[in-house]
Amino acid sequence: MAGCVSRVELSVSCRSLLDRDLGSRSDPLCVLLQDVGGGQWAELGRTERIKNCQNPEFCKKLVVDYYFEKVQKLKFGVYDIDNKSFDLNDDDYLGGIECTLGQVVSSSVFTRPLELKQGKPAGKGTIMISAEEIKDTRVVYLEIEARNLDKKDFLGKSDPFLEFYRQSDAGTWQLVYRSEVVIKNNLNPCWRKFSVPLQTFCGGDFNKPIKVQCADHDSDGSHDLIGTFETNLTQLQEAGDCSPVEFECIHPEKKQKKKSYKNSGIIRIKSCKIETEYSFLDYVMGGCQINFTVGVDFTGSNGDPKSPDSLHYISPDGINEYLIAIWSVGSVVQDYDTDKLFPAFGFGAQVPPSWQVSHEFALNFNPSNPYCQGIQGIVDAYRQILPQIRLYGPTNFSPIINHVARFAAQSAQQGTASQYFILLIITDGEITDLDQTRQAIVNASKLPMSIIIVGVGEADFKAMEFLDGDNGVLKSLTGEPAARDIVQFVPFRQFKNAPREALSQMVLAEVPKQLVSYYKWQGWPPVKLPEIKKV
Repeated sequence: MAGCVSRVELSVSCRSLLDRDLGSRSDPLCVLLQDVGGGQWAELGRTERIKNCQNPEFCKKLVVDYYFEKVQKLKFGVYDIDNKSFDLNDDDYLGGIECTLGQVVSSSVFTRPLELKQGKPAGKGTIMISAEEIKDTRVVYLEIEARNLDKKDFLGKSDPFLEFYRQSDAGTWQLVYRSEVVIKNNLNPCWRKFSVPLQTFCGGDFNKPIKVQCADHDSDGSHDLIGTFETNLTQLQEAGDCSPVEFECIHPEKKQKKKSYKNSGIIRIKSCKIETEYSFLDYVMGGCQINFTVGVDFTGSNGDPKSPDSLHYISPDGINEYLIAIWSVGSVVQDYDTDKLFPAFGFGAQVPPSWQVSHEFALNFNPSNPYCQGIQGIVDAYRQILPQIRLYGPTNFSPIINHVARFAAQSAQQGTASQYFILLIITDGEITDLDQTRQAIVNASKLPMSIIIVGVGEADFKAMEFLDGDNGVLKSLTGEPAARDIVQFVPFRQFKNAPREALSQMVLAEVPKQLVSYYKWQGWPPVKLPEIKKV
């Protein structure tokens, strides 16, 4: 399972709170709870109490671990505190709201009326919540070369590599970077440009001592020290395009032994730049909309929907694997799309009135407006269309991938990080147009989109696993590699007995990385840039 994407700090303020105190105004405090399942809520934190205030702006921030792939249900409660006990049951309730963390982070300011209970407003009281990611996403980029390094190998020249250490508060040295490239037989090496997060490099302290070691690589692990020097980021930053900063590489033992010893070579910092790397939340909070499209496999291999053996058979409790997949993934993604209108298509069926086989027909039978209202709208359209079509074949993925890719291409032409597209294909896995699909995925890898494939039933999903590209870069038939990995495949059977949210967590865990990799590749910042805070 993917680790926590990041931590989010929530700022809370309220307006027009109810007045519960006689002779003075309420003394509000806000508490934050998170749904932990089974009807249980766990407290994550509470703000300070503000005396005599109906329009509080709380100073203390509420911190939450954020996961894109989960629906994280939150409850904010505002109380009038008139005693010193920690228990809130003896305090007046001024109202609260329930929402998801996805709703909060995808709004610049999430504003809702406070309710005393569902449907009962707390007077004119409102709550405003804004989110900010806790991070320092600055990155140090360095280009380094060396001149006249000492020869360490008996038969050849040295094979030099670099190591950077930062000094801890206790005075010890912690390794923060080792150059991956060992340059063979070269006493004047030029290393490839590399980057280290600023937080890792020096903890954000530009004057923290940094020790650089240059050593000769030996395959048995007994690397020989060529020399070392100390510096800090402030000094390194003096390196410009035309004026590198030079440091003498000193071998301590040689310096002690030889009076005539000068150095073991010169290390030149050609450039040292600090840039900001944007996160998934920077893009979402900066106004990036995530557009969700569903493609449903209606080929004959699914079986007759009227038969209980069919993958399209709707059980007496109203569900099947297709519906569970739509709900599971859609319930997470919908929070990041403001209009909640989702295009939904079927493929591989004969469609009335001509009964021609179609590989991209609108589930609502309205090709000019294939949008369904919310995830429930997709589910309703699916249920209504089942009795009206004939399951047929073949199973062609490329038309629906190319359909979404056309929209993604239009969006990409704007040259801004404003829209990203997720296509969910649910299939029984018997793909017919593998070569065309490979080409469609390679083309789509250059666009702002990700593809999620959920395999239902008991078929052999080797072709799907091939498209996933986890075992190497996916290539088109002509050998063109995908620009980035955009396909995530999951067989539904792995999740049959798992909680429903487990499926969405698995298939969506990669999306934040895929979105960021696309915009980084294009060099596009968020539409609204995050405010830079002094760290």
